[in-house]
Amino acid sequence: MSSLALRSSPVRRDPTPPASIGEGLGHSALTPVFAGLRIGLHVLIAGLTGLVIVRSLVGAVPNPVAVVSLALVFLASYVGGSELARRRPWRWVVPVWMAVLLMEWLALTLLAPDAAFIVFPLFFLQLHVLPLRAGIPLVLLSVLLTIWAMSVHAGLSLGATLGPLVGAAVAVAVGLGYRALLREAAERQRLIEDLLTTRTELAAAARDAGTLAERERLAREIHDTVAQGLSSIQMLLHAAESRVADPAALEHLRLARDTAAANLQETRRFIRELTPPALETQTLPGALARLAASAERTATGSTAAGGPAATRVSLHVTGDPVSLPMALETTLLRIAQGSLANVAQHAGADRAEVTLSYMTDEVALDIVDDGRGFALAAATAQSPDSFGLVAIRQRVEALGGTFVLESAPGHGTAVAVRFPIREVLA
Repeated sequence: MSSLALRSSPVRRDPTPPASIGEGLGHSALTPVFAGLRIGLHVLIAGLTGLVIVRSLVGAVPNPVAVVSLALVFLASYVGGSELARRRPWRWVVPVWMAVLLMEWLALTLLAPDAAFIVFPLFFLQLHVLPLRAGIPLVLLSVLLTIWAMSVHAGLSLGATLGPLVGAAVAVAVGLGYRALLREAAERQRLIEDLLTTRTELAAAARDAGTLAERERLAREIHDTVAQGLSSIQMLLHAAESRVADPAALEHLRLARDTAAANLQETRRFIRELTPPALETQTLPGALARLAASAERTATGSTAAGGPAATRVSLHVTGDPVSLPMALETTLLRIAQGSLANVAQHAGADRAEVTLSYMTDEVALDIVDDGRGFALAAATAQSPDSFGLVAIRQRVEALGGTFVLESAPGHGTAVAVRFPIREVLA
């Protein structure tokens, strides 16, 4: 239980976008939006290229064969590069694809001035598939090439200069908005996945709690009915043996008593199997002692294997132990297990103390370590890494107890839980 346990992973601010708009987000409410943007970009590039082909075929430009051939090569490069970038996401694929498209478009524009309009969807494509540090310079380069190519055909003019500049500005603004939308969609998808995971974990915890409660109820009912009844039958048969003189009747009584004793032993085995494994053959203090010894042996083994220094774990039991409900004893044991696991993994502590206190009206469990500690504000951030602390708090509150967490960087951590005995036993 340290700052390492509560640290969230850094977020990349400018990741390289996928080759397909919205790809990798799975199904979400924004999936149709990204699908529409992707289809619109494809249609725009294909439509503008088709316009160049049609105008060349009707004689609007010289060298129609060269124009049509280069336009078809441009479309093939666009489709092939998109598929290659999607299926083989190598680092060099997208830059090479953008360079090839830009050179083919420039050559096509020099042959047919109508091809200059294709630069506008290219702006969006460049900003989409490249990070901003590469996409914006490439857009500016495309603007300069457009102005130069148009000046070759009709000379330099204000319209030929302002048109590409305004188009590039609009594309950059829309591209930045799209990136913000993409980040929002990715964040929403991550939150949905976290919620689904948490719901699954809570459902599993609820099933485990229900199973534990039912096992406890069955063990209690079997103990209070069948086991007690068999024990009484065995005692009555033993008393009857001293009053019967007939050897045949005495033999039947002894057989009945032995049968009752065998069934009582089998019933007690059923009761033991219904109890939690760590509490099966010992009391709660005994289970905690074995847990502390196991945690210290694990830490020592990790040190021998080259891990961090071992943590000395000690157990203190104060007060007179009383019999507690199985659910409460299991909860206390699970809290100790989770806390010591956090100490071993994150705290870097030299010493940890587990204290179980039986008092007049409550039972308390304290786990204190001298590790590196953490800021309490981080523990309330509900980050994925703080799930252990959240689980402990939920366990305690489910049984009507109180949970206290104390920690500070460099000053260790203390976890304290309290349960009112009278309310629990009621």
